[in-house]
Amino acid sequence: MKRLALIISLLLPLSSVARQAAVSSPDGTLAVAVSDDNGLLTYTVALDGAEVVMPSRLGFAADFGNFLQGLQITRSTPGEADRHYQMRQVKQSHIHYRARLLDVEVENAQGQRMTVQFSVTDRDVAYRYLIPRQKGDNPKCAVILSEASAFRLPPGTTTFLTPQSNPMVGWERTKPSYEEAYRADAPMTDRSLFGQGFTFPCLFKIPSAGASSLPAAAGKPSAGARASAGASASPYAATVSQQSPPGAWLLISETGVGSQYCGSHLSDYDPQEGYTIAFPMPGENNGLGSTTPGIPLPGATPWRTITVGRSLAPIVETTVAYDLVEPLYEPKASYPCGRYTWSWLIWQDASINYADQVSFIDLAAAMGYEFCLVDNWWDQRIGRDAVARLAAYARSKGVGLMLWYNSNGFENDAPQTPRHCMNTAVARDKEMAWLQSIGVGGIKVDFFGGDKQETMRLYEDILQDANRYGIQCIFHGCTIPRGWERMYPNYVSSEAVLASENVYFSEDAASREPFDLCMHPFVRNAVGTMDWGGVILNRHMAKDNRSRHTRKTTNAFELASGITNQAAIQCVALQPNNLQELGEAELAYLRRLPSTWDETRLICGYPGRYVVLARRHADEWYIAGLNATAAPLTLSIPLDMYSPGQAVTLLGDTDKKGRPAPDATVQTTLKVSRKGDVKVTMQPDGGFVILQDAE
Repeated sequence: MKRLALIISLLLPLSSVARQAAVSSPDGTLAVAVSDDNGLLTYTVALDGAEVVMPSRLGFAADFGNFLQGLQITRSTPGEADRHYQMRQVKQSHIHYRARLLDVEVENAQGQRMTVQFSVTDRDVAYRYLIPRQKGDNPKCAVILSEASAFRLPPGTTTFLTPQSNPMVGWERTKPSYEEAYRADAPMTDRSLFGQGFTFPCLFKIPSAGASSLPAAAGKPSAGARASAGASASPYAATVSQQSPPGAWLLISETGVGSQYCGSHLSDYDPQEGYTIAFPMPGENNGLGSTTPGIPLPGATPWRTITVGRSLAPIVETTVAYDLVEPLYEPKASYPCGRYTWSWLIWQDASINYADQVSFIDLAAAMGYEFCLVDNWWDQRIGRDAVARLAAYARSKGVGLMLWYNSNGFENDAPQTPRHCMNTAVARDKEMAWLQSIGVGGIKVDFFGGDKQETMRLYEDILQDANRYGIQCIFHGCTIPRGWERMYPNYVSSEAVLASENVYFSEDAASREPFDLCMHPFVRNAVGTMDWGGVILNRHMAKDNRSRHTRKTTNAFELASGITNQAAIQCVALQPNNLQELGEAELAYLRRLPSTWDETRLICGYPGRYVVLARRHADEWYIAGLNATAAPLTLSIPLDMYSPGQAVTLLGDTDKKGRPAPDATVQTTLKVSRKGDVKVTMQPDGGFVILQDAE
């Protein structure tokens, strides 16, 4: 078969003869080979014939049987998938999933059976284990004790990873909360900071994959205007290399994790095994719940996903998290998307009073925003009766109210209220009915306890119960989403990142913001929606906009972050004073800023250094760039969505004479060149936005 490379040797009965199976992507660039050599089940992934995943273990140990060794491939069955589906709240609205499939059936020495199911698209490899009932129609359930699932990468691979935290540490024992820092360009052999491995998603740069020179993305900086290699302005800034990196890029993650499994992460690197799937730590969820998942049989494990590209574009643009899952229930409402205001980011707990929340509702109405989020302590500092009046006031202004909740429970010591409203079915039903009665259509639930199956079940229960009352959900202090945007129709986004509140809390985090936001399009935001928490326009991190430490980014950087950060309900952290302080061009842009996208393209970038993204909303393109390097960065931006000679509007931080304008946004009209590009300069910790029409 030309379209499917399938090789399986079943004619020789001797166990010493390795049986093999293989499958390639529709375009033939990605190939997976599976072998049972010496009774060990392994797979490889090749890109254009060069291995990017070296022979790596497959299999698992369950309470009923061992699928780690003594394994034999008994059959392989090819298949195809070709379907279209719609999404409302991710990077692309219409998705075409086209893949070659391969089911590899395996027996262990005791004659027990399982199947490894592969899906291979032109940019993604994914696999999972299908476990049937065994002889005599038993067992009817299983506990998965461990997975051998591994990822051995070529020598010299470098990493872009964030460490898994120890459990029950940090503020009020709220970790792990997926809020550790990323480290860029680290050796694969470096141990994780806490010795617990690394949280998904995990990005790797392969030094060579059959090509001598590969672009960082679809485009690259112009040779004459790259950042200098001088000292960085902050410890988190980086410089752009003089040569685009060779090799390939891999992004490893998982999808399809709901109440039927635990969330997983990657172990530390082992020279023999590579990285392996690691289950939650015993101390998560305050020590309650098993670290090993239990599933009914027949059943399936989640998908392990590997996105592969010669450039970073497949990494940023992948939809693998959604391709492999299906909705678990029908939406009970037509859930709106949009923008929200949020007093707490700058005004903090003192703003949780009726008058201040009215001012932020008025701010949302003035900007044409759809929502206002009232944060923690509202039940004590405003009161439930007054919140009902506040919700009615918001509706009168055309604004929907969202309310914050603590997920506790018992999983940590976070004191903020409302507590004990989301952790049991009885409490949730009562609370959701009340929310529906006062017209609140969205909640933000915070402070979860880790990745155990017990906690995954809590996420699912909250979402399902909220859907019955037409309420959509944002999660904070939480794990990453794993296909949830498609699985749960009322799911919006998760934090699961070192987010904007840290810019308020410390000057160090403010200095780190450019690095972080130039990292997330390639990692965290590549696999799921991300509630980073705010386009910040205050120069000082204080209500008076004069005291405390300053924001380190330019205004244009912040405007661009509203595009590079992706969430269907996006926080624009305007303060009432910003309406008088910002220029009309900035306010006009913030009023028109979409939060949903029909198409996303990576134009160019390098994780932690710079990024340029193009996103389309309906028939209008928004192009945004961020620069985390220590010097001005000039780029020639290819704009094939426009015609040569077409005028576009640039909102940037560099004036026509090349001088920096960090505290104001310079509006310029550019024309697309005959080559189909425009030249743009970003200041250090700066950015730009290109809009379709010149105004």
